[in-house]
Amino acid sequence: MSVERHIAGLLQQIARQRDIVEIAPQGSTAKAAALAQVAEQYGYSYGMAYRTGFRNSLVQVRMYRDPRPDARVREAATITAHPQAGNGGTVPGLEQGSLKPLPEAAGAVAVLKDLVTFDVMALYIADRSQKVKGYLACAVLTVILLIDRSPIEAVASGGAVALLFTVACEAGAIRRRKIAQRLTAAGFLAVRDEQGSRRFLRPGQQLPGHANPFAA
Repeated sequence: MSVERHIAGLLQQIARQRDIVEIAPQGSTAKAAALAQVAEQYGYSYGMAYRTGFRNSLVQVRMYRDPRPDARVREAATITAHPQAGNGGTVPGLEQGSLKPLPEAAGAVAVLKDLVTFDVMALYIADRSQKVKGYLACAVLTVILLIDRSPIEAVASGGAVALLFTVACEAGAIRRRKIAQRLTAAGFLAVRDEQGSRRFLRPGQQLPGHANPFAA
């Protein structure tokens, strides 16, 4: 899908003043963050991100319409400044015909990218039960390999897979901790959702799903 179609599709949802808009660009989290920044200029606020589609290949971002007065002021100012957005005109915070952020929007897009990445990485961060299942799978693999390989080869192969699994888990956890540190430094607050997953919210914002997710 072209950049213009991504932007036009997002702005069509916004024009209908939906309480929730969905962003699902094909590509990187950077593209999703850039479009989320556009939605924020029209009075929406980041809600959550997750992977969907075939083999979880698609990043989907959910934005919520912010009912607070300053959000409506921001929306009105954006509509005035970008009357042809979605019809070939300028789009708030992005270079013409591109999802590349303008210098003045780069910081906001970077924060949104961290929020998106933190949420979608939850799918790949193994908890204790997942780690147990992973190591059990490695043990089963070792037993299967014993059928047609020597014990040394089977144990070495199973151990190599277990090592790769451990490294992958730790690398993901380290990256997510660094993102959490950046979000905390940016003023976001860490909370736990109903499933016990860690999330980051702006001060005064509630978890998505409430009647008013932005009430104090």
